[in-house]
Amino acid sequence: MAQEEYDTDVCVVGGGPAGLVLALLMLRSGARVTVVERTRAHHREFRGEILQPGAMALLDELGVLAGARARGGHEHDRFRLVEGDRVLLEADYRLLPAPYDHLLSIPQAHVLDELLDHCRPFAGFRWLDGRRVGGLVRREGRVAGVTAAGPAGPCTVRARVVVGADGRYSRVRRLAGIGAGRTEAFDHDVLWFKLAAGGPAGGGPGGGPPRDVRVFRAGGSPVLVYASWPDRIQIGWTLPHQGYREIAGRGLDHVREQLCRAVPPYAPLIREQIRSQRDLSLLDVFSSRAERWADDGLVLIGDAAHTHSPIGAQGINLAVQDAVVLHPVLTGALAAGDTGAARLAAFEERRAPDIAAVMRLQTLQSKAMLSQGALATRVRPRLARVLRHTPLYRKVLHRIAYGNPSIRISDGADQADERVNPCRRSSTAPRP
Repeated sequence: MAQEEYDTDVCVVGGGPAGLVLALLMLRSGARVTVVERTRAHHREFRGEILQPGAMALLDELGVLAGARARGGHEHDRFRLVEGDRVLLEADYRLLPAPYDHLLSIPQAHVLDELLDHCRPFAGFRWLDGRRVGGLVRREGRVAGVTAAGPAGPCTVRARVVVGADGRYSRVRRLAGIGAGRTEAFDHDVLWFKLAAGGPAGGGPGGGPPRDVRVFRAGGSPVLVYASWPDRIQIGWTLPHQGYREIAGRGLDHVREQLCRAVPPYAPLIREQIRSQRDLSLLDVFSSRAERWADDGLVLIGDAAHTHSPIGAQGINLAVQDAVVLHPVLTGALAAGDTGAARLAAFEERRAPDIAAVMRLQTLQSKAMLSQGALATRVRPRLARVLRHTPLYRKVLHRIAYGNPSIRISDGADQADERVNPCRRSSTAPRP
């Protein structure tokens, strides 16, 4: 099969939220963009489908939120940590200003398909799915593209800059020889699975508010539960790191009964629907930060640059904000004809404080979920009720919901389309 060859301004490896948001922003700024994605059609299962208000606001500004929502999703008003019938902690998103006064549970495929639909009309856009990157193209000591292969055959994409947006186990990062800096800050794993709700979307068995994201505390192993489109309940059972092996070794019946004890309201559905180990998937939870996010001709973004716990549903929020922060840096680098590491490192300089703040917040949230004793079960709920009426409560809620609220989509006024590549402006305009 013949080797295909392509030339582009930006080669984005990874068609997740970070990669496709960046692709759309760069296309709007006049750049040619090729996205290389190893899967096809976003049909794989995704975990972590919750959008925070910060991500919703940016996606709305991009014009993709309404279309993604129209494909299906569920709003959630509150995040609650519960033990039995006692609410230990609560984050009430209804206190935030409309229209982003809620969490949104939405399949990632809906967001990605909508982003892809917005990218396709640009003549400068190329989508190479089903292609796995196998190597980096180097020229004069710098990254100048990628090689990839798949059912459609091998290809080479030559680019002015390569963006590694290929997730926590980033192949681009490894090929570039950049260390991941993994730490076991959270020291737990999460067993994920979905159940057919068996009733009104989000309500689930056993009653309870249908518009809550809940964490059930059960013997030091919290369980995350929330409604997932179209009529599913998504559940994440937190376990000590590598602790699932011992539980699973005692057989599927034992696993089912442990899950039933952890979330009693869903016991009938668990017994009915968890029929094999294939119904469960184990997520290795860890945090990491790449030792550097940029090289000559290369920049890392999203989980490829920094990986976090699923606590607090920050994944998509961070991915979208990363793309928005990188956009003006990358546009300016292309306009100046300088995609060296020193220039691209401005992205890490601008974003690192936000990432550090999220890590600190997630560590506090983890301690709140796992802590035991009188303080956790008796004193803390009373303090939480008092704090709810203070400015501090709203400040913390706003930080969880928005991250860095100063992140805004650049209008590109200081890096106009013609400055990215004056010879190709007509070729990057949307098709009629």
